[in-house]
Amino acid sequence: MLDRDLLRRDLDSVLARLQTRGFVFDKARYLELEQERKSVQSETERLQGERNRLSKQIGQLKQKGEDASEVMQAVAEFGGQLKENESQLGYIQTNLDELLSGVPNMPHESTPQGASEDDNVEEQKWGDVTQFDFEAKDHVDLGSAMGTMDFDMAAKLTGARFVVMSGGLARMHRALTQFMLDLHTREHGYTEAYVPYIVNTDTLFGTGQLPKFEEDQFDVGGELPYYLIPTAEVPLTNFVRDRIVDATDLPIKLTAHTPCFRREAGSHGKDTRGMIRQHQFDKVELVQIVHPEKSYDALDELTSHAEEVLRRLNLPYRVLNLCTGDIGFGAAKTYDLEVWLPGQQKYREISSCSNCEGFQARRMQARWRNPDSGHNEPVHTLNGSGVAVGRALVAVMENYQQADGSIAVPDVLRIYMGGTAVISG
Repeated sequence: MLDRDLLRRDLDSVLARLQTRGFVFDKARYLELEQERKSVQSETERLQGERNRLSKQIGQLKQKGEDASEVMQAVAEFGGQLKENESQLGYIQTNLDELLSGVPNMPHESTPQGASEDDNVEEQKWGDVTQFDFEAKDHVDLGSAMGTMDFDMAAKLTGARFVVMSGGLARMHRALTQFMLDLHTREHGYTEAYVPYIVNTDTLFGTGQLPKFEEDQFDVGGELPYYLIPTAEVPLTNFVRDRIVDATDLPIKLTAHTPCFRREAGSHGKDTRGMIRQHQFDKVELVQIVHPEKSYDALDELTSHAEEVLRRLNLPYRVLNLCTGDIGFGAAKTYDLEVWLPGQQKYREISSCSNCEGFQARRMQARWRNPDSGHNEPVHTLNGSGVAVGRALVAVMENYQQADGSIAVPDVLRIYMGGTAVISG
């Protein structure tokens, strides 16, 4: 959620930055609610002052042995008016909360301006795109030929956009997960967590999935308002919800492997073939909770941690600085990592690393105690895929395919696969 003080202090500047991401803020409605809030709050403060004055007068009258009944009656009437004002303020605040909960984060000044993914800026490339002396296949054809990737069985069990993996492919999927977790915990300083795969509405609101993106979530139904997690970012970031973190405890670095569940309603038929866009997929997520002045250094660090996964797997990739029209709802700045897929002859997203600054923290009431000012201030939150396991599997399959249809196992994964060098089934 945006900083309310900044909105009141410099509304036009905020609106100008929101416009760069194509968001139209309802300025008239906001100003109307703010004026109502100010009016009621001012009247409330006047009434409180008058009540306090009369309350003192009651004490003075009683000390003198004089009748204070009329003044006491007036104080009681002020109490009724104050209670009514309190109710009115609550109603106005609810409307303000509802309005602001649908407003995205402001892009950081270094986020390039643009209208769509076509305006994203390529920052760097790593590795040479893989070349073969045979016709490269995509992961669907490779997996189907090995008999280890079955979309028809998944459709029978559930429906479209699911997959069943078996044999060496399922083992490699597990190996990728273990490799990533070991890398991030042993070398990058993250603490591994095991989290619920089902969360409540407060948790989803805290990271910005609710209320705006409710249609993209899988509601589990029943009496309780529970949802399947769309990413481990949701439970991990909410570790600091309603907390005041001591400055000495920052940064907090967390990682978790979870399945993720998304309706992908916004895809409009895109990527219906294969594992690129599924309703259920696995990720190793990275989350950092940091000092506000250090969050952009943390973004560079977190992005480098995701890059290291691809480098150790020797997978060609590029880094994109997403433009204002393509960053996520809660992000101020985002780097996407796109891995090269020979079967598609293009780079495809495999990780998205974002700095949300204080946006999520204000929604969660996640604060740190600033020893210099003595005030409690919003922490900054960051998240990134470190990386998407299914897409990493796809990238390994397509980049490590051999002429006979088998898949060479990257060196860093062999220890997790009992020394296996090649999978063919």
